[in-house]
Amino acid sequence: MPLVNGFKLIDIVQERNVVAGAFNTTDLITTMGILSAVEKSKVPAFIQIAPTNVSLSGYGYIADMVKRYTANMETPVALHLDHGKTFESVKQAARAGFTSLMTDNAKYDYEENILHTAEAVRFAEGYGIPVEAELGAIAGKEDDDVTEGNAKTDPDQVVDFVQRTGVDLLAIAVGNVHGLNLDPNIDFPLLEKIEAVCPVPLVLHGASGIPDDQIAQMVNYGVVKINVASDLRNAYIKAVGQDYNDDPHRFDLIDVTLDAKKAVADVVYQKIQMMNQNSTSKVY
Repeated sequence: MPLVNGFKLIDIVQERNVVAGAFNTTDLITTMGILSAVEKSKVPAFIQIAPTNVSLSGYGYIADMVKRYTANMETPVALHLDHGKTFESVKQAARAGFTSLMTDNAKYDYEENILHTAEAVRFAEGYGIPVEAELGAIAGKEDDDVTEGNAKTDPDQVVDFVQRTGVDLLAIAVGNVHGLNLDPNIDFPLLEKIEAVCPVPLVLHGASGIPDDQIAQMVNYGVVKINVASDLRNAYIKAVGQDYNDDPHRFDLIDVTLDAKKAVADVVYQKIQMMNQNSTSKVY
């Protein structure tokens, strides 16, 4: 199946009552590992990359790799820009062929966040692709601008923010964090308040460190997209490191990279199963 528009993927996810994993890539090996696991699972997914990780390849190479691989898949996949912190990154991703975008303006105050987010939404309309935005700052390695005032999403701001920006997906801060070395704990009463008023689907970032039993509940709270990055990178590095420890003199790079690809695929498949264990739809 060719790469699909993000709007289409969201529709499929909601129709099937499943959660789409959103898995961060960096290179060919990670991309192939992610997509092979998605195809095995038969659950629609996002593959994504943040500007902080695009320096290795550029947006065009990532888009080309994903388009080539997904052309022979049966499971729908959308290509998403993760944490586009500048308008330029949003424009570059859209022009490269990404089918979904995130504009991350959480570092700004509320009114300025609305201003920059609305600008990205207007631009994306020309490409017919959805835009995700962040309300409340998610702690960890992607955001260094978390304060007591913005550490969690304010449910009283949600409707106003969505209506004034026109965003299609809302990433929320409800105790989730980026990375593996922090202590996330989902505030379910807050999540419930947000879901009750939010007019668009929700996104959960930082799933690598959140307990599995909490992630499994997201399908019941209007969450359609769950981001996973650190666990994949950690699996990749561990696989390569283990191969080196087993034989520091080896030179068969193809076998080492195949081990890394399998390590990434195993984590992705496990995450998809865990996200959807409470889904009413059949998950393979």
